[in-house]
Amino acid sequence: MTGAPAVSTDAEARDGAEQESAFSHPFVEPDATASYGGHADQVVDFYAPRMAPGEAKAPLVVVLHGGAWRAAYDRRHVAPFAAFLARRAFAVASVEYRRGGAEPGAAGRWPQTFDDVAAAMDALPRLVADVLPQADSRRAVVVGHSAGGHLALWAAARHRLPEGSPWWRPRPSVAGVVALAPIADFIKAGELSVCSDAALQLLGGPERFEERRPSADPVALLPTGVPTTVVQGDADIVVPAEVAESFVRAAAEVGETVRLIQVADAGHFPLIDPAADACALVAEEITRLVTVVG
Repeated sequence: MTGAPAVSTDAEARDGAEQESAFSHPFVEPDATASYGGHADQVVDFYAPRMAPGEAKAPLVVVLHGGAWRAAYDRRHVAPFAAFLARRAFAVASVEYRRGGAEPGAAGRWPQTFDDVAAAMDALPRLVADVLPQADSRRAVVVGHSAGGHLALWAAARHRLPEGSPWWRPRPSVAGVVALAPIADFIKAGELSVCSDAALQLLGGPERFEERRPSADPVALLPTGVPTTVVQGDADIVVPAEVAESFVRAAAEVGETVRLIQVADAGHFPLIDPAADACALVAEEITRLVTVVG
């Protein structure tokens, strides 16, 4: 893996200010929380759609948070984003999953991170029926940010997993994907040392990377046949735009069109910051995708 490119002091200051803004919003308590397994992290927070009385069921948006698959970042930091989407008349399921590892700062757990996302996606129709009857799980769109963007792309590609994978499913479980600054190409992410080589850590280090990558890297699972949009800030220094661009090119090479929206003058965090214009753009893209797949 090569070293990360140099980043200017101005870019770092801007990124810090954007992160501070995104994380400044108070936590929003969910309307309900349900478990999809026995571990403390195997839970989903549900936010009911803010709809007028008598309206039809709301499309379900499944949110997968980012944080480089590391234990320090959980779903709490996307609660304001989830509530923002609920105010836009979406039913929202914000999924928690196991992160980190045995070593401090380690990214992800193999195979538990993937076990949890697969189990949560499989459990959602039942959980939604029980705790969020306003939601239409048949029109589910999965939205993920950063490492969660990777997991969103992966969750929509489980029918493309290698034969014999415990996570394989015969057909897509979601109608569409909106991936926000996703770690979508592990080779390109490694070249750029994204999040201090978090993708390499997720797969267990260099000795397991090539063995496990075909089951984990979204690029390796193309084409999916699932309508997909990638939203990327062109000033992102956390997950640079080159990663999203590489994924979109790889999709085109296998005959699949992935919609790429590059947000001018936006970094990594405005995409999930309810106070930012970029976040409103994300909500508009979810609305567009729901209309297309609905």
